Amino acid sequence: MKRKLLFLLLIASFSHCLNFNSLSAQTQPKREFRGAWIQCVNNQWNSVGRDRMQQTLRYQLDELQRSHINVILFQVRAEGDALYMSNLEPWSRYLTGQQGRVPDPVWDPLQWMVDECHRRGMELHAWINPFRAKTKGTPALTSSYYMQHPERFFEYDGLWLFDPGIPENRQYICQVAADIVQRYDVDGLHIDDYFYPYPVAGLQIPDDRSYSLYGGGMNRNDWRRQNVNLFIRDLYQTIHSVKPWVKFGVSPFGIYRNQRNDPQGSQTNGLQNYDDLYADVLEWVRQGWVDYNIPQIYWEIGNRAADYATLAHWWNDHAAGRTLVIGQDVERTVKFADTTNPQQHQVFQKYDLQRSLPHVEGSCQWYAKACVDNPQNYTTVLRQKYHPFVALQPQMPWIDKKAPGKVKKAKVVWTGDGPVLFWTAPKAKTQMDRAEKYVVYRFAKGQKVDLTNPGHIVAITENAFYRLPYSGGTMKYTYVVTALDRLQNESKAVKKSVKL
Repeated sequence: MKRKLLFLLLIASFSHCLNFNSLSAQTQPKREFRGAWIQCVNNQWNSVGRDRMQQTLRYQLDELQRSHINVILFQVRAEGDALYMSNLEPWSRYLTGQQGRVPDPVWDPLQWMVDECHRRGMELHAWINPFRAKTKGTPALTSSYYMQHPERFFEYDGLWLFDPGIPENRQYICQVAADIVQRYDVDGLHIDDYFYPYPVAGLQIPDDRSYSLYGGGMNRNDWRRQNVNLFIRDLYQTIHSVKPWVKFGVSPFGIYRNQRNDPQGSQTNGLQNYDDLYADVLEWVRQGWVDYNIPQIYWEIGNRAADYATLAHWWNDHAAGRTLVIGQDVERTVKFADTTNPQQHQVFQKYDLQRSLPHVEGSCQWYAKACVDNPQNYTTVLRQKYHPFVALQPQMPWIDKKAPGKVKKAKVVWTGDGPVLFWTAPKAKTQMDRAEKYVVYRFAKGQKVDLTNPGHIVAITENAFYRLPYSGGTMKYTYVVTALDRLQNESKAVKKSVKL
């Protein structure tokens, strides 16, 4: 009798676990931007060589894939240089140790990363710093553009910058971006928070010459903001004119304006995009000049000057119909205790808040290595609670909302490696309509076919086939295959009942 009771209790417990897992899957978002920044600055790649760098990056990408990260933002232009083969700008010192020095052996980190990310089902966004031309650690500039036009640059606190007030500079940077987008199969072009330089007490931006030439009598601060606005507008239009499906995103500093300067600002007290960097981020979003926005909300919940919760709510209220993603500082998150439970750090509190905000569509990890290192089980929490399943990208209907056609001729074929589900790609009239990936769902006998539940996704693949897991015996499943285009619009479903 005791054995029977124990058996019944075990069955009940097992059923509870199944129900819990089912509920967990149903409450997870099917679409979510899950990014990670991989920076070239401070990565010491110039001292390890190609093979070690590739080994490190492969390991990071594998670990990030296990965490269901689906976007990599890879820094390829830190200071008017290139971590890719360019006829416009010199090789980066962050790759070779000296600006202009060719890597030995010659290889192309951007192309390599595009291939590695796509192989893992990740998007690759090329991350550039637009206006920075030389940092304090770079002894000399070898850029031909600088050599030809030194008057188009200014020096500020040891930095050299492309003067944003000079139209030719803005055009040149758009040319650099167009070159990347044209020659590489990138999924996005990304810029960070450096526009006009971060202010240093007692220093003035030395742009008198460009202001006298192009200011037109405007207030100088308004003129600087206009320069950055024009650049953002032109960069967005340039990218989409080359490849309409390539997304353009920006990761601004976390505070737009403080409320004491603007009634619409946040209840914060810190440096401001609008006033200090001349970056009118809300104008870019309102005008539709960015596809996604990742404000760097790196502070902790409870910070007196810049509270994470305050800023998350503020940016959510100002998303203005564009994809909004929260920039997360991994190391800072685990440094501070949960304000409601001092026994744990803030990852739960931050992600629960993020998921509760209707216009927040994901997060981006600063930085990839910190996420891979899993400090205080930060990444374990992501894998077990917040990223237990894969996720598709958020849709961007302002670029394209037409889904590809559905797949054709789904059938199971026995091969030397066992049963394989094959299908044929749908026909496409344009590149935008073409199927780039496929989603494979699996449902056990008696389960409702529910494509909103990411727990049923078994693969997101570039291949037009899926190897069925089979170890003998009877197998009864319904498989569903859909097609995804460049912007991950999803086709109608094709079902295939499998009985083996």
